[in-house]
Amino acid sequence: MSLENPRTHYTSQIDPEKIGDEKVTVCGWVHEVRDLGGICFLVVRDREGRAQVTLVKKKIDKELFDTARKLVRESIVAVTGTAKPEGKAPNGYEIIPDEVVLLNEAESPLPMDTTGKVDAELDTRLDSRFIDLRRERTTAIFKIRHEVLRSVRNFLSDEGFIETSSPKVVATATEGGTSLFPITYFDREAFLNQSPQLFKQILMSGGLDRVFEIGPIFRAEEHDTRRHLNEATSIDIEASFVDHFEVMEILENMIAYVYGQVIENESASLKNLGIELEVPKTPFMKIPYSEAIDIVNAKGEEMIEWGGDLGTVAEHTIGEYVFKETGESHYFITDWPTEIKPFYAMPYENDPLISKSFDMMHRTMELSSGAQRIHLHDMLKERIESQGLNPDGFDFYLRAFKYGMPPHSGWGVGCERLVMTMLGVENIRDTVLFPRDRKRLSP
Repeated sequence: MSLENPRTHYTSQIDPEKIGDEKVTVCGWVHEVRDLGGICFLVVRDREGRAQVTLVKKKIDKELFDTARKLVRESIVAVTGTAKPEGKAPNGYEIIPDEVVLLNEAESPLPMDTTGKVDAELDTRLDSRFIDLRRERTTAIFKIRHEVLRSVRNFLSDEGFIETSSPKVVATATEGGTSLFPITYFDREAFLNQSPQLFKQILMSGGLDRVFEIGPIFRAEEHDTRRHLNEATSIDIEASFVDHFEVMEILENMIAYVYGQVIENESASLKNLGIELEVPKTPFMKIPYSEAIDIVNAKGEEMIEWGGDLGTVAEHTIGEYVFKETGESHYFITDWPTEIKPFYAMPYENDPLISKSFDMMHRTMELSSGAQRIHLHDMLKERIESQGLNPDGFDFYLRAFKYGMPPHSGWGVGCERLVMTMLGVENIRDTVLFPRDRKRLSP
């Protein structure tokens, strides 16, 4: 075999009953070699699974047998042969080889075990991510992440949303505050964008009506927890002529759709992870902020005054309450105090102390924030000033509100947190190929 004669199948695509005596070629990594003297079993692994290659010393060429038994684990090989049914082998077949070609030999010892028999610390796995990705559990997580993003795009496109991209280098804070990474932009200071929020709203003035973006966001927060990153992937939407209730409905329907698509299209990955998913039932329970703090205070583990934020313990308390009431893990907290939400959240006309805002929660953590936005220029400028910010720094943004800004609403969802809670992953870094946090800048 040569590289001009590439693989014919992934390991999961071979059905000996259908292909008969047709020759197959699989390419991948040497997962395991079991030399039993007169017989040698070579297990080849690719992205989709494993294939057993069976070599009987008396029935095949001696050079071929010796080549196989001397292979080093994680070397790259191409195997051509005939597939035969074998119930005890992975995928229910074995390959009787005509040719085993060593394409690239791996060094030994390996930086870490790839079989899953020996656990490795998270830092060890991240330092050698190229090896960690060869573990079937790790591959399964990223195949599911791909399916999540694919189904998000399909759902939002079918709902009439147009995909857009906003700049990641900006001149001023997107939402105020100090959680920004400053960078040198030629002869002046700039920042990495913490959210596409202001640009999404400008597009509403431009008449695109419904937009979404999937892209990186950057937060210079000095967290060092299992659920925080300094570079994350955000799924954002903005829609004109809808209120916060309507975009909540879009969000909960999207979550249910994504779960359904993962169940349908990534059953093998879920099996590798030992997970049985269920599609969340819609509509999600909605709890006003004032009731949420009553739930927390009634338990007595901590006391929250009206206007205070909800910490991790409070989120878990409310999540457990919802789970006991509904059997579901997803819910909304609505009607947050205006002062603790960003300046662009629309207050209720009859009670300006409360905003038309919401967080979508999983029983273990927050997944999304959203709101109906202020679309009136003067009100928005006043809100910027009330939070101690200088409206001059938001001139590019405020100008769009002078010339016909429609009422609009939107939200953002953290992709990594969505995958993390879906799969019950303990550390958010396991849902990112190359995570960035306070300590990690390489690889």
